[in-house]
Amino acid sequence: MAKIFVITYSMYGHINAMAESVVKGLKKAGAEVGRYQIAETLSDEVLAKMHAPPKADFPIITPEDLPKADGFIFGFPTRYGGAPAQVRAFFDATGGLWSSKALAGKPAGFFFSTGSQHGGQEATVLTSLPFLAHHGIIYVPFGYAHPSLLDNSEIVGGSAWGAGTVVNGDGSRLPSQKELEIAEAQGESFAQVAKKLAAK
Repeated sequence: MAKIFVITYSMYGHINAMAESVVKGLKKAGAEVGRYQIAETLSDEVLAKMHAPPKADFPIITPEDLPKADGFIFGFPTRYGGAPAQVRAFFDATGGLWSSKALAGKPAGFFFSTGSQHGGQEATVLTSLPFLAHHGIIYVPFGYAHPSLLDNSEIVGGSAWGAGTVVNGDGSRLPSQKELEIAEAQGESFAQVAKKLAAK
């Protein structure tokens, strides 16, 4: 059984909603799941002005936790086509793991959210791949493994790079049923890959 950490940064809850479906898919495939969140770097005063709700009750991930997992799925919103500062700060703290090659050969995937259909979902993954490459982490794309990724009858986030949701600029749109199903399918698919790698 592969142990997979689902690690998120979610300010308004959209990513955490997607993560629930990712976890469901991982467990369906028999993976052991650890659920973590990335530490907030903004002050309570700033978060209040942004009308951010209280954080979810998940443990804060530390770099020292990462070697305990066989693989990781990271979920976070895009910021100008890249990872938020909080995610970057977390990876900036993993230098010790890099020097010891503690994460080399482990698989990782991404899921994400944007405010619009053209908000940079694929760019967010592309600009996050260096985090993985420098550690020797194996990126696992989702591919077009779910039929809803080819559905043009309505707004559907996600792509071959991973599951995604489009939340509107004001955050008013919640993940759709199709987006949640894609996230679940990604979790299941990722677990199968991680299981094969963990067995070697």
